[in-house]
Amino acid sequence: MNLLNKLTLLIFLVSFSLFAQSEKTYKVNTIAFYNLENLFDYEDDPITFDDDRTPDGRDHWTKEIYEAKLKNMAKVISEIGLDVTGTAPAIIGVCEIENRRVLEDLVNQDPLVQKDYGIVHFDSPDRRGIDVALLYQKKVFTPTHYGKHELKIYDNNDETKRIYTRDQLLVSGMLDGEKIHLIVNHWPSRSGGEARSRPKRIKAAKLNKQIIDSLLSDDPYAKIITMGDFNDDPTSPSIKEVLKAEKKREKVGLKELYNPMEEMYKKGLGTLAWRDGWNLFDQMIISSELLKKDYSSYRFYKSGIFNKTYLANPRGRYQGYPYRSFADGGYTGGYSDHFPVYIYLIKETTKG
Repeated sequence: MNLLNKLTLLIFLVSFSLFAQSEKTYKVNTIAFYNLENLFDYEDDPITFDDDRTPDGRDHWTKEIYEAKLKNMAKVISEIGLDVTGTAPAIIGVCEIENRRVLEDLVNQDPLVQKDYGIVHFDSPDRRGIDVALLYQKKVFTPTHYGKHELKIYDNNDETKRIYTRDQLLVSGMLDGEKIHLIVNHWPSRSGGEARSRPKRIKAAKLNKQIIDSLLSDDPYAKIITMGDFNDDPTSPSIKEVLKAEKKREKVGLKELYNPMEEMYKKGLGTLAWRDGWNLFDQMIISSELLKKDYSSYRFYKSGIFNKTYLANPRGRYQGYPYRSFADGGYTGGYSDHFPVYIYLIKETTKG
């Protein structure tokens, strides 16, 4: 064997040895969102319109029903992403919760208590008293800054006639030492019809865009996830024209947004059903930095709708729809009228 061949063989063996000693593995964390469908406690709050959700109210919302609802919500949350990560979500945004108490009761349920979830929550001015919040596993995520952004909407632009709705919650922090920003939303409903109520969601989208643009102005490479029940689909004007969320990741430029849920919607998938049609109101939209192929830090891997069989109504007219917890004037034993959504964030680790 001549000298050149010997050198070539040596380089090959060294390269193979290094490859064998540095097997690539990936760390995965689940980020999720779930509309908990009116998770109220059973006590009357004199400030809000929660009378129906009390033992003597229209819904006969008793302590026993409340505890059953908590158990069901905890079961679902504990299983989102479990088959991939082996644990519950690192971070989960929630909406339709009455107060901090219900969140504390939720994270202390058996399936979640060992995860040691922290809570970020503010009371919002919503007339029904429902809020948004963020739950996070303390061993994985550390909040460094958080605050609420008021959504101010007025009837016929008359500032004496404010329409009170949910705030938008911004939480910034460190996910395994990497900075990330999370916005939790619950935009105004379609009450009164989609077209008539659309300006309210356009206003919500403008506030959301303002928050995102501010973050990107400070850092064009910021990792941002805006999540929530937008009460609009991925193709609605609020998402496409205001947020300008792209359907195809290869078209997303610096400081722009990608909506992985739009492809699902185009395939007929949804998170809630109404009049024999599906909507995908629950979405997770991400900034361009999370789309890079360099997995030395956390990047977007994939998204999904958590729609396990037990979360669907098993019978009757609404078979296959999300198995809501309350219908026809009574507690059903179900879960929520929305399916949760999630994304996986992954980063490369090296063995050897």
